Amino acid sequence: MRVIVSLLLSLMLAGCATGLKINHEHPSVNQDSRAQYIILHYTSASEARSLALLTHGEVSSHYLIGDQRATVYQLVDENQRAWHAGESQWQGRTWLNSSSIGIEIVNPGYRDTPAGRVWYPYSEAQIQALIALVADIAKRHHIPPRNIIGHSDIAPLRKLDPGPLFPWKRLADAGLGIWPAPAAVAQQKARFDVNPPSIGWYQQQLARLGYNVPQSGVLDLTTQRVLGAFQMHFRARLYDGQPDAESAAILQVLNNMP
Repeated sequence: MRVIVSLLLSLMLAGCATGLKINHEHPSVNQDSRAQYIILHYTSASEARSLALLTHGEVSSHYLIGDQRATVYQLVDENQRAWHAGESQWQGRTWLNSSSIGIEIVNPGYRDTPAGRVWYPYSEAQIQALIALVADIAKRHHIPPRNIIGHSDIAPLRKLDPGPLFPWKRLADAGLGIWPAPAAVAQQKARFDVNPPSIGWYQQQLARLGYNVPQSGVLDLTTQRVLGAFQMHFRARLYDGQPDAESAAILQVLNNMP
């Protein structure tokens, strides 16, 4: 009899453990997507090498866009954390792997030559695939244009991707990023030509836009690197990290945008 009772109790307990019922009838309105940012990269490797590194190496990304036929590979589920951002910061948030979706694009990056650094362009097929992919992700996760950024924006001291040939304006024209209106920049530049802002002003405005930058009032190496990353994104023809009226105007216009 004791054996029978013990067996019945065991079965009852097992049923409780495996038959858990969860009521899903009362979802809270106080929630949003884990993904707050889309971060864009280049791979600095061939398509085959990129696939190997991103699936069996020490890094990963949610998506990879190939180079030949611009195949879009999903490597990590969007609900999972991919290891693509590393040590990073944007808008005060740190270690952005936990709050972002990473997209890698097959591209060699650059090569250094006796005549200077040469950057590799992205193909038209890659850009078209990227715009479609980013638009889909941004819509599903309600990611605002301001939160579509590059690896160099969130880690300017150690990263250059997606580089100066990346078509940020083209993405912004598709509603997938922000871009300053030329007329507004020209108007602000005329003002800054006459009255240049202080280094502290640049640091404050860069931080307001999202960058992690010292607030020292001194044009130190870190501030130059951050300013250079900003210039590479929004004025790729000159990204020397030196303050000038045009850079100030672009910053002002961007931070005045809604």
